[in-house]
Amino acid sequence: MTAVISDDILASRQKLVLDHFHDEVRQEWDDVLATFPHPRYELIPTMTVHDGEAAVRGYYRDSRRAFPDQDHEIIALRHSGDAVIVEFWLLGTHLGPLGAIPPTGNRFRVRMTAYFIFGDDADGAENLLCERIYFDSLTLLKQLIGGLNLRNPRNWPLAVRCLRGLLKVAGGTPHPDLVNTPEADLT
Repeated sequence: MTAVISDDILASRQKLVLDHFHDEVRQEWDDVLATFPHPRYELIPTMTVHDGEAAVRGYYRDSRRAFPDQDHEIIALRHSGDAVIVEFWLLGTHLGPLGAIPPTGNRFRVRMTAYFIFGDDADGAENLLCERIYFDSLTLLKQLIGGLNLRNPRNWPLAVRCLRGLLKVAGGTPHPDLVNTPEADLT
C-alpha cells in the first residue's frame, strides 16, 4: 500500500526538481549539487553510476564538454509515492568528445525519462536520493553519427573515428548496483 503524500510534500518535491533542471541548464553545479544530500546519478542505457560529489562533478564536466549547449523541454511531470517522474526532450549540439566518440557537430533531440527518487534521512527529513535516467541510446547515436554525410569523402575519417569510439564504449562492465537488483516486493 502506498502512503498518501501531502500536497506540501508534492509541491516541495516538484519545486526541487524544477530548480534542479533549471540549474543544470545554467550549469550552476553547486546549486544542482545542493538538491542532494549525497549526489547520485544512474544512467540506465549505459549502466553507469556517478555516486558522490566528485563523480557527479566529473559527469557534469564530461557531458557539458560533449554538449555545451545542452538544454531540455519538459513534456510531463508526475508524482509517485517516492518519486517525481519527468518526461522531457534533451537537446544540444555535439561539439566535444562523448567518451571515445569524437565531436560530429550534429544536433540531437532525444526523449528521456528521469526518476527523481526521494527518501527520508535518519531524522525523518525528505531528501533527493538519486536521479535515474532512461533513454534510447541508439536514437541519440543515430542523430550524432547518422547525420554525417557519408557521400562526402572528407567525412569518412570522422566516421571511422566515431565507429572506433563506439566500439570502445560498447560492452563495458555494467555497474553492479544496476545489475544486482532486489526482487520487487509486491505484497
